[in-house]
Amino acid sequence: MKGNNILKLSWPIFVELLLQMLVGNADQIMVGWRDPNGVGAIGNANQITNLLLLVFSVVCTAAMILISQYIGAKDTKRVNQTYTVALLMNLVFGLLVSAVLVLGCGPIFRLMGVHALIFEETCLYMRLIGLGMMFQAVYLTFTAFFRSSQMMKETMVISVVMNCLNIGGNYVLINGLGPIPAMGIAGAAISSGLSRIMGAAIIAVLFRRTFGPVISLRCLRPFPWDQLKRLLAIGVPTGGESVSYNGSQICIQTVCNRFAAYVVNTRVYANLFANVTYLFGSALSQACQVVVARLMGAGEIAETDRNVKRTVLAAVAVSGILSVVLWLLARPIYGIFTKDEQVLALAGTIMLIEIPLELGRAVNMVMCRALQACGDIRFPITICIVDAWLVGVGGSVLLGVVLGWGLAGLWAAMAIDECIRAVLFLSRWNSRAWSRKHLLEE
Repeated sequence: MKGNNILKLSWPIFVELLLQMLVGNADQIMVGWRDPNGVGAIGNANQITNLLLLVFSVVCTAAMILISQYIGAKDTKRVNQTYTVALLMNLVFGLLVSAVLVLGCGPIFRLMGVHALIFEETCLYMRLIGLGMMFQAVYLTFTAFFRSSQMMKETMVISVVMNCLNIGGNYVLINGLGPIPAMGIAGAAISSGLSRIMGAAIIAVLFRRTFGPVISLRCLRPFPWDQLKRLLAIGVPTGGESVSYNGSQICIQTVCNRFAAYVVNTRVYANLFANVTYLFGSALSQACQVVVARLMGAGEIAETDRNVKRTVLAAVAVSGILSVVLWLLARPIYGIFTKDEQVLALAGTIMLIEIPLELGRAVNMVMCRALQACGDIRFPITICIVDAWLVGVGGSVLLGVVLGWGLAGLWAAMAIDECIRAVLFLSRWNSRAWSRKHLLEE
């Protein structure tokens, strides 16, 4: 397995991640043109939705790692068992997540301190999005299956279709067309939900045509408890790392909600541009994870080390260049989406602090996924819980509220958090503790 395979595998993931991001962000942008307060409503709702979507990643990440190693070992029976158990688990999780989003939005947003001006719109958007979470669970699970087989282009094409459907649906349902009334924020949520339903249907049919009837209830008789335990043993800690991080982001959003409405809107736009900055690093990290799982299954320690180090350098280089460009062009880029002078004045400061934040995050994404693929599961979640909450959340309160730095203080705290974790992850990798881990031991 050559190192340049990671770059080859990563570009379809990058396109797919960019398009997936647009499903939610297209809602914010297109609603913002009609209702500026809708931007803050969708931003708050997405904080919770994105956190609960990580429940599905518990299964998806574990399945991708296990299937990659089983494919390398040519263990077809275990591959098919993992397909079936993973899909069943995420169907159950999808129903549970839908229930939380639909029934729990009121109490959740009251705890977050969402402004009264946007409270009802925020709840409406999240309830409608919540109804389609089972289909999102199915879509993400099949995406993990395709990536395990290094078939990244297929899921990229489906993302293109989903985004075209979502943007077209937004145009019609947000603003109205002919007999169809203008639905505003509700139209955006309905359009996103319909696009995810179509995406789930398309990817399920493609999987069946590509791999055949490999997902079957026969794989559950007798129930493969060992596979379930392996999925949970990998997935719960790896998912816990993401849940902890995103939970800390919700707390930071809660701190941000103490400030004026224009500050909340600035954070929403800044997060949108930050997503563009780190997407390539995320794509590299996901491609690296698949490659590392195969290499570790084959016992190729030296090649694993070389691939991971090359990937870290590439992720840092690209994230650094993009974040500098966004800082230099902050005002004109923000000006595409808003004419609020208060937002535009704050944008340059935030995007400057964004540069070290993205450099640290690029390292963290690659190293964290590489360690997980090697079976070094507990270390990343320990670091994330301690650092994200102590430095990220605690620093946001200290710098943003106590010292009065506002949104700049929140961003500085997040940048410090990312940089500290980057140093710790690199130290862990250089210790080579990961080389002694074995995921498939009985």
